Amino acid sequence: MKITAVGEILIDMTQTHIDENGNPHFAAIPGGAPANVAVAVSKLGGEAAFVGCVGDDQYGRLLRDTLVRYGVSTGGLQVTKCANTTLAIVTVDPQGERSFSFYRKPGADTMIQADRAVRDAADTDILYFGSVSLTDPCCREAVVTAVRAAKNAGALITYDPNYRAPLWNSEEEAALQMRAVLPLCDIVKISDEETMLLCGTHDPEEALQALMPLGIRLAVVTLGKNGALWRCGGMKGRVPGFSVKVADTNGAGDTFFGSLLYRIAARGGLEGLTEEEINGMVRFANKAASITTSRPGAIPAMPVLQEVEEGLK
Repeated sequence: MKITAVGEILIDMTQTHIDENGNPHFAAIPGGAPANVAVAVSKLGGEAAFVGCVGDDQYGRLLRDTLVRYGVSTGGLQVTKCANTTLAIVTVDPQGERSFSFYRKPGADTMIQADRAVRDAADTDILYFGSVSLTDPCCREAVVTAVRAAKNAGALITYDPNYRAPLWNSEEEAALQMRAVLPLCDIVKISDEETMLLCGTHDPEEALQALMPLGIRLAVVTLGKNGALWRCGGMKGRVPGFSVKVADTNGAGDTFFGSLLYRIAARGGLEGLTEEEINGMVRFANKAASITTSRPGAIPAMPVLQEVEEGLK
């Protein structure tokens, strides 16, 4: 099954170290959750495509080249002269936790053209999108229209509501827009940090239960190093994580979701899933995410299939 990710692609200007004068140094690392997910799928051996927009500049070319290098189809990658490629400034604390600020007023990722996005997104078996593309009204309309087109064409719709406070006018607006698309979705992955915003509760079990009446077929809450909880119809489970020395948590959630979607695609979809199968898929995704956190960066740190399989032995 083909997996297509639609939404933002950008440069993560990621802090690498602080020099002797107290100045932080940064590396320009390709990123953006949908791009990360597409690469995660492709590095594992799945068929992945990306739909989004970059600027007509050196960073836009770097992003295109990165997708090509990792085997992601770029037929849906648009280029605009109206804005520069979006930048996210990522600082990392001593524990490896991230904080973000953005150069995006406007950013090229918000310039996605709806008609092209609809055409490219509808040609897939599984469509992924996140909530960063919902922060800009024009981009939101294009992406949601593409999601609806893919759903009407029979694709599984998958959603990861990453909350980035600097991109929203208020938390209330974020909650409204991030929740509005949930009824379109078949598979949803949220982190334990976002359950309150999305589901009105800090309890992961209650959050999963709140998602199911919306028509979601498989819901997962990631718990960082503690693994993940999932619910699918009347089945549910908890899968422990893997202990590693953390270098950088950037891209861990995207690796998890990309790996989970890879396993679902390899199986041929959700029909007839058993509890044992879901536990195995989530364990696979936990291992892949743990490998990513053990190395710096997002895309460069993502594992290939052999690394995950050897780590699970």
